[in-house]
Amino acid sequence: MSINPPSLEEQIWALLQEIYDPEIPVNIVDLGLVYGVAVEDTPNGKSAKITMTLTNPACVMGPMLSEMIKSKVNTLPQISDASVEIVWEPVWSKDMISERGRMELGLM
Repeated sequence: MSINPPSLEEQIWALLQEIYDPEIPVNIVDLGLVYGVAVEDTPNGKSAKITMTLTNPACVMGPMLSEMIKSKVNTLPQISDASVEIVWEPVWSKDMISERGRMELGLM
């Protein structure tokens, strides 16, 4: 029986779960801030684009989180470049927090 190794996108999602919001003690994936991960072939290798939001437009942690994400994703040898796009649609709400995140926050 062979077990397939995780895809590059799955590896990126796993890395993103290691990044915690500085103001809320939950990782950015379980907090519901990450909307998508896309990997594309480029002439220099593979690039990763992470689409995410913040808890509110006035959040000053956006640039810091973006740098943390890029730094973490760029540790993957297959990735030649990582970028982060912060979007405001859909608007983040507490409903986007995963079940695991809710448990960590004591909301369940």
